[in-house]
Amino acid sequence: MVAEDEGALRRSPHPPDLLRLHEAIAGLFATQGDWRRAYQHLRSALDIARDGSLRDALTSSYNRRYLDERLYGPFTDAPPRAIALIDLDRFKGVNDTYGHLVGDRVLRRVADLLQEELPPDAFCARYGGEEFVLWLPGVDAGHAVRIVDAARRRVARHPWSELQPGLRVTISAGLAHEEAGSGTPTSPERQLRRADSLLYAAKRAGRNKVAYRDRQSTRLMTHSE
Repeated sequence: MVAEDEGALRRSPHPPDLLRLHEAIAGLFATQGDWRRAYQHLRSALDIARDGSLRDALTSSYNRRYLDERLYGPFTDAPPRAIALIDLDRFKGVNDTYGHLVGDRVLRRVADLLQEELPPDAFCARYGGEEFVLWLPGVDAGHAVRIVDAARRRVARHPWSELQPGLRVTISAGLAHEEAGSGTPTSPERQLRRADSLLYAAKRAGRNKVAYRDRQSTRLMTHSE
């Protein structure tokens, strides 16, 4: 039941609905004795009531403010946790060729594709411009790679030419995973910096790839289509 409500929370773009959902989910977690997550949702409800939406106005994904709350707040998800930083490949060319209105439609559709098939507790946030973050708690490294690469393939295979003839859109991603029991947990902020470094590796490797580190060999690997 909680997972279904949190799925509805990800899909709801309207502040009043988001406020009510946060309050309802907080109540459900409280009845289960999960006070940490109940507090998270109550605090989000308070912030919405005070300052407005935690959703990005263009894409309806979570916004940078919500992401910063999860990055710097006192209650972040304990490992295992994965953070993927995602960037649209050559997006400036889309705006220059087809115009910013088409570029906005591309951003909205990419956000929808990124949010498909996310596991419970995961979310997508717009990091800024054409960059997004996938926050993936409670999954092992292999599962995290499959989730992010599935999102990459959804974007690459989407029929973009139906929006504009000749249009093609791909994404690159850097995925940083924090294993449980790996010593002192890495802060989410530091994980995001690692993901950013891996994103640049994916770009250098030719784009339309997911870059991540293999825990066994600490090698840089890429996942291509």
